[in-house]
Amino acid sequence: MNKNQLEVHPLGFFLPPNTKLLMLGSFPPPQQRWSMDFFYPNIQNDMWRILGYIFYSDKDYFLESPRKFSERKCKEFCSCIGLGIGDTGMEVIRQKGNASDKFLEIVTPIDLKRILEQIPLCKAIVVTGQKAMDTLLSVILEYTTVVEPAVGDSVSFQLFGKEMLLFRMPSTSRAYPKPLVEKAVAYRRMFESLGMIAKEGGSKKKMVN
Repeated sequence: MNKNQLEVHPLGFFLPPNTKLLMLGSFPPPQQRWSMDFFYPNIQNDMWRILGYIFYSDKDYFLESPRKFSERKCKEFCSCIGLGIGDTGMEVIRQKGNASDKFLEIVTPIDLKRILEQIPLCKAIVVTGQKAMDTLLSVILEYTTVVEPAVGDSVSFQLFGKEMLLFRMPSTSRAYPKPLVEKAVAYRRMFESLGMIAKEGGSKKKMVN
């Protein structure tokens, strides 16, 4: 991979018609680190393990093999619960040629208005890292004011004529120093608050066959 080479987002957005929550990262890792052609493809990233742990009591639910996530299961799950996924960077330059957000230059950010117009049921946005948060805030502040939430928390704000929630969840990268179960607690609280999963103690219905 050449440093300072412009990269166009290879995946676009995954936006089920019933999307209630839009999850945004920064940009996919270099393709040699992918285990599937979908978001959070790096086998070392724990997003799908956290979601498996929360919704199925099995952190390995989305694994197809020890080194590969199941693209089919991930997409079916998102479509079932109404989870849209994308990134805040549409065109980027990797200043060090690696996956680090620290050296990721966002050249073209998300067109948030166009994306939200495609998912009218969406009532919340969640970001999963500081680069994603900084980029998203720079876009939102073109339209309205919003305060950055603390990690694990949310704030409400008005955007395009409706009230929205903005969540800031812990990074699912293993470089972020928290155990998977601790991160899962914060993510579960978010899904519960949006009515996307029963509160702990209630029945946990399997979401995808």
